[in-house]
Amino acid sequence: MVSSPVSALRAHAVLLGQHLNLRPLQRVEVLATSPLTVAVAGGGQAVLFRFGVVVFLDVAPLSQTAFLGLLEGLVAEPIADVATESLDIAVRPGAPEGMTDGVLSVAQDSLALRQLVAGMLAKSLVLEQYEQRLARTFDRIEPLAEQLGRGRRGARGARELVQHIGEVLKIQHRMVGRAEVGEKPELLWERPELERLYVRLEQEYEIRERQLALERKLRLISDTAETLLDLHQTRSSLRVEWYIVILIVVEIGLTLYELFLHG
Repeated sequence: MVSSPVSALRAHAVLLGQHLNLRPLQRVEVLATSPLTVAVAGGGQAVLFRFGVVVFLDVAPLSQTAFLGLLEGLVAEPIADVATESLDIAVRPGAPEGMTDGVLSVAQDSLALRQLVAGMLAKSLVLEQYEQRLARTFDRIEPLAEQLGRGRRGARGARELVQHIGEVLKIQHRMVGRAEVGEKPELLWERPELERLYVRLEQEYEIRERQLALERKLRLISDTAETLLDLHQTRSSLRVEWYIVILIVVEIGLTLYELFLHG
Protein backbone atom coordinates (compact mmCIF):
# COMPACT_ATOMS: atom_id res chain seq x y z
CA MET A 1 0.00 0.00 0.00
CA VAL A 2 1.44 3.33 -1.06
CA SER A 3 1.14 6.05 1.60
CA SER A 4 -0.21 9.46 0.65
CA PRO A 5 2.44 12.12 0.10
CA VAL A 6 2.85 14.48 3.04
CA SER A 7 3.90 18.11 2.90
CA ALA A 8 4.53 20.22 5.96
CA LEU A 9 4.58 23.91 6.79
CA ARG A 10 4.78 26.00 9.93
CA ALA A 11 2.51 28.81 11.08
CA HIS A 12 4.38 31.25 13.31
CA ALA A 13 2.49 34.05 15.08
CA VAL A 14 4.22 37.15 16.47
CA LEU A 15 2.60 39.69 18.80
CA LEU A 16 4.30 43.04 18.18
CA GLY A 17 2.16 45.54 20.09
CA GLN A 18 -1.34 46.75 20.90
CA HIS A 19 -2.21 47.97 17.41
CA LEU A 20 -0.89 47.56 13.89
CA ASN A 21 -1.55 50.36 11.42
CA LEU A 22 -2.00 48.56 8.10
CA ARG A 23 -2.85 51.51 5.86
CA PRO A 24 0.70 52.81 5.29
CA LEU A 25 1.99 49.30 4.49
CA GLN A 26 3.67 49.41 1.09
CA ARG A 27 5.77 47.27 -1.22
CA VAL A 28 3.71 44.14 -0.61
CA GLU A 29 1.60 41.90 -2.84
CA VAL A 30 -1.88 41.64 -1.37
CA LEU A 31 -3.41 38.16 -1.71
CA ALA A 32 -6.57 38.69 0.36
CA THR A 33 -8.08 41.47 2.44
CA SER A 34 -10.16 39.79 5.16
CA PRO A 35 -7.91 39.23 7.01
CA LEU A 36 -5.15 41.08 5.20
CA THR A 37 -2.84 38.47 3.67
CA VAL A 38 0.28 39.38 1.70
CA ALA A 39 3.03 37.50 -0.10
CA VAL A 40 6.43 37.47 1.60
CA ALA A 41 9.63 37.85 -0.41
CA GLY A 42 11.38 34.49 -0.37
CA GLY A 43 8.17 32.46 -0.22
CA GLY A 44 5.13 32.04 1.98
CA GLN A 45 2.55 34.47 3.25
CA ALA A 46 1.98 36.82 6.16
CA VAL A 47 -1.45 37.47 7.69
CA LEU A 48 -1.68 40.80 9.48
CA PHE A 49 -4.17 41.70 12.19
CA ARG A 50 -4.82 45.23 13.40
CA PHE A 51 -4.66 44.12 17.05
CA GLY A 52 -0.90 43.80 16.70
CA VAL A 53 -0.30 40.24 15.48
CA VAL A 54 1.48 38.99 12.36
CA VAL A 55 1.24 35.31 11.42
CA PHE A 56 3.80 33.87 9.02
CA LEU A 57 2.86 30.82 6.97
CA ASP A 58 5.62 28.72 5.42
CA VAL A 59 8.08 31.62 5.72
CA ALA A 60 11.79 31.11 6.41
CA PRO A 61 13.19 32.81 9.57
CA LEU A 62 15.37 35.25 7.62
CA SER A 63 12.40 36.26 5.47
CA GLN A 64 10.35 36.80 8.61
CA THR A 65 12.98 39.14 10.02
CA ALA A 66 13.13 41.10 6.76
CA PHE A 67 9.34 41.42 6.65
CA LEU A 68 9.16 42.62 10.26
CA GLY A 69 11.54 45.37 9.21
CA LEU A 70 8.83 46.64 6.85
CA LEU A 71 6.51 47.07 9.82
CA GLU A 72 8.80 49.38 11.78
CA GLY A 73 6.90 52.53 12.66
CA LEU A 74 3.51 50.88 12.08
CA VAL A 75 3.22 49.31 15.54
CA ALA A 76 1.43 51.32 18.24
CA GLU A 77 2.37 50.61 21.86
CA PRO A 78 5.00 47.98 21.02
CA ILE A 79 5.60 45.40 23.72
CA ALA A 80 9.05 44.99 25.20
CA ASP A 81 9.18 41.20 24.95
CA VAL A 82 7.75 40.01 21.65
CA ALA A 83 5.43 37.03 22.19
CA THR A 84 5.22 34.15 19.72
CA GLU A 85 3.27 30.96 19.12
CA SER A 86 3.76 28.30 16.43
CA LEU A 87 1.85 25.41 14.88
CA ASP A 88 3.09 22.75 12.48
CA ILE A 89 0.68 21.79 9.70
CA ALA A 90 0.89 18.47 7.85
CA VAL A 91 -1.00 18.17 4.56
CA ARG A 92 -2.09 14.56 4.10
CA PRO A 93 -4.47 14.08 1.15
CA GLY A 94 -7.35 11.82 2.10
CA ALA A 95 -6.46 11.76 5.80
CA PRO A 96 -8.89 12.97 8.51
CA GLU A 97 -8.36 16.47 9.86
CA GLY A 98 -7.39 17.04 13.45
CA MET A 99 -4.64 17.71 15.98
CA THR A 100 -2.20 14.93 16.88
CA ASP A 101 0.79 15.53 19.18
CA GLY A 102 0.63 19.25 18.53
CA VAL A 103 0.55 18.88 14.73
CA LEU A 104 -2.48 19.89 12.69
CA SER A 105 -3.31 17.39 9.93
CA VAL A 106 -5.38 18.64 6.99
CA ALA A 107 -6.53 16.90 3.82
CA GLN A 108 -5.60 19.76 1.51
CA ASP A 109 -3.86 23.09 1.61
CA SER A 110 -5.42 26.41 0.60
CA LEU A 111 -5.01 30.12 1.27
CA ALA A 112 -8.34 30.21 3.13
CA LEU A 113 -7.23 27.36 5.39
CA ARG A 114 -3.98 29.17 6.15
CA GLN A 115 -5.92 32.32 6.98
CA LEU A 116 -8.17 30.34 9.33
CA VAL A 117 -5.19 28.86 11.16
CA ALA A 118 -3.55 32.30 11.33
CA GLY A 119 -6.67 33.82 12.88
CA MET A 120 -6.82 31.13 15.55
CA LEU A 121 -3.14 31.53 16.46
CA ALA A 122 -3.56 35.31 16.61
CA LYS A 123 -6.53 35.02 18.98
CA SER A 124 -4.71 32.54 21.19
CA LEU A 125 -1.66 34.79 21.37
CA VAL A 126 -3.60 37.95 22.24
CA LEU A 127 -5.62 36.04 24.85
CA GLU A 128 -2.35 34.94 26.42
CA GLN A 129 -1.24 38.56 26.61
CA TYR A 130 -4.51 39.60 28.30
CA GLU A 131 -4.21 36.70 30.74
CA GLN A 132 -0.73 37.85 31.76
CA ARG A 133 -1.82 41.48 32.10
CA LEU A 134 -4.79 40.53 34.27
CA ALA A 135 -2.58 38.34 36.45
CA ARG A 136 -0.32 41.35 37.06
CA THR A 137 -3.36 43.52 37.81
CA PHE A 138 -4.55 40.95 40.38
CA ASP A 139 -1.13 41.03 42.03
CA ARG A 140 -1.26 44.83 42.30
CA ILE A 141 -4.85 45.21 43.43
CA GLU A 142 -4.77 42.61 46.23
CA PRO A 143 -2.36 44.48 48.56
CA LEU A 144 -4.08 47.74 47.63
CA ALA A 145 -7.41 46.27 48.72
CA GLU A 146 -5.93 45.18 52.05
CA GLN A 147 -4.40 48.61 52.72
CA LEU A 148 -7.54 50.50 51.77
CA GLY A 149 -9.61 48.09 53.85
CA ARG A 150 -7.52 49.12 56.85
CA GLY A 151 -7.85 52.79 55.97
CA ARG A 152 -4.16 53.23 55.21
CA ARG A 153 -4.38 54.73 51.74
CA GLY A 154 -5.46 58.18 50.72
CA ALA A 155 -5.64 59.96 47.39
CA ARG A 156 -2.84 57.84 45.97
CA GLY A 157 -4.84 54.66 46.58
CA ALA A 158 -7.86 56.18 44.86
CA ARG A 159 -5.76 57.14 41.84
CA GLU A 160 -4.41 53.59 41.58
CA LEU A 161 -7.93 52.18 41.71
CA VAL A 162 -9.03 54.48 38.90
CA GLN A 163 -6.03 53.31 36.88
CA HIS A 164 -6.99 49.67 37.41
CA ILE A 165 -10.56 50.38 36.30
CA GLY A 166 -9.16 52.10 33.19
CA GLU A 167 -6.92 49.10 32.48
CA VAL A 168 -9.92 46.75 32.69
CA LEU A 169 -11.97 48.92 30.33
CA LYS A 170 -9.06 49.05 27.88
CA ILE A 171 -8.73 45.26 27.79
CA GLN A 172 -12.48 44.85 27.34
CA HIS A 173 -12.45 47.30 24.44
CA ARG A 174 -9.55 45.53 22.73
CA MET A 175 -11.02 42.07 23.21
CA VAL A 176 -14.38 43.01 21.74
CA GLY A 177 -13.51 45.85 19.37
CA ARG A 178 -10.13 44.96 17.90
CA ALA A 179 -9.40 41.28 18.42
CA GLU A 180 -13.07 40.20 18.16
CA VAL A 181 -12.09 37.13 20.16
CA GLY A 182 -15.62 35.75 20.34
CA GLU A 183 -16.49 36.34 16.68
CA LYS A 184 -16.20 33.87 13.81
CA PRO A 185 -13.97 34.96 10.90
CA GLU A 186 -15.65 36.39 7.84
CA LEU A 187 -14.04 33.85 5.52
CA LEU A 188 -16.33 31.13 6.94
CA TRP A 189 -19.21 32.79 5.12
CA GLU A 190 -17.43 32.17 1.83
CA ARG A 191 -15.84 28.85 2.83
CA PRO A 192 -18.40 27.03 5.03
CA GLU A 193 -16.53 23.75 4.51
CA LEU A 194 -13.89 25.10 6.93
CA GLU A 195 -16.43 25.41 9.76
CA ARG A 196 -15.59 22.00 11.19
CA LEU A 197 -11.86 22.74 11.25
CA TYR A 198 -12.56 26.10 12.90
CA VAL A 199 -14.54 24.41 15.69
CA ARG A 200 -11.76 21.87 16.24
CA LEU A 201 -9.11 24.56 16.47
CA GLU A 202 -11.28 26.64 18.76
CA GLN A 203 -11.64 23.67 21.08
CA GLU A 204 -7.93 22.81 20.87
CA TYR A 205 -6.90 26.32 21.92
CA GLU A 206 -9.82 26.63 24.38
CA ILE A 207 -10.70 30.03 22.96
CA ARG A 208 -14.20 30.25 24.40
CA GLU A 209 -13.21 28.92 27.81
CA ARG A 210 -10.30 31.34 28.07
CA GLN A 211 -12.48 34.22 26.91
CA LEU A 212 -15.15 33.45 29.54
CA ALA A 213 -12.49 33.11 32.23
CA LEU A 214 -11.04 36.49 31.24
CA GLU A 215 -14.46 38.12 31.29
CA ARG A 216 -15.10 36.77 34.82
CA LYS A 217 -11.73 38.10 36.00
CA LEU A 218 -12.39 41.44 34.34
CA ARG A 219 -15.73 41.75 36.14
CA LEU A 220 -14.14 40.74 39.44
CA ILE A 221 -11.33 43.29 39.15
CA SER A 222 -13.73 46.01 38.02
CA ASP A 223 -16.23 45.30 40.82
CA THR A 224 -13.47 45.11 43.43
CA ALA A 225 -11.86 48.35 42.30
CA GLU A 226 -15.20 50.18 42.16
CA THR A 227 -16.21 48.91 45.61
CA LEU A 228 -12.92 49.98 47.14
CA LEU A 229 -13.13 53.34 45.40
CA ASP A 230 -16.66 53.86 46.77
CA LEU A 231 -15.38 52.93 50.24
CA HIS A 232 -12.54 55.43 49.93
CA GLN A 233 -14.88 58.18 48.73
CA THR A 234 -17.34 57.44 51.54
CA ARG A 235 -14.57 57.70 54.10
CA SER A 236 -13.38 60.95 52.55
CA SER A 237 -16.93 62.35 52.65
CA LEU A 238 -17.33 61.36 56.30
CA ARG A 239 -14.00 62.97 57.12
CA VAL A 240 -15.09 66.21 55.43
CA GLU A 241 -18.41 66.12 57.30
CA TRP A 242 -16.57 65.74 60.61
CA TYR A 243 -14.35 68.70 59.73
CA ILE A 244 -17.47 70.78 59.06
CA VAL A 245 -19.06 69.69 62.35
CA ILE A 246 -15.88 70.57 64.25
CA LEU A 247 -15.75 73.99 62.60
CA ILE A 248 -19.38 74.62 63.47
CA VAL A 249 -18.78 73.59 67.08
CA VAL A 250 -15.74 75.87 67.27
CA GLU A 251 -17.71 78.74 65.76
CA ILE A 252 -20.54 78.22 68.25
CA GLY A 253 -18.02 78.05 71.10
CA LEU A 254 -16.40 81.31 70.03
CA THR A 255 -19.79 82.99 69.71
CA LEU A 256 -20.87 81.86 73.19
CA TYR A 257 -17.54 82.97 74.61
CA GLU A 258 -17.98 86.43 73.11
CA LEU A 259 -21.56 86.64 74.44
CA PHE A 260 -20.41 85.53 77.90
CA LEU A 261 -17.46 87.92 77.82
CA HIS A 262 -19.55 90.92 76.85
CA GLY A 263 -22.54 89.89 78.90
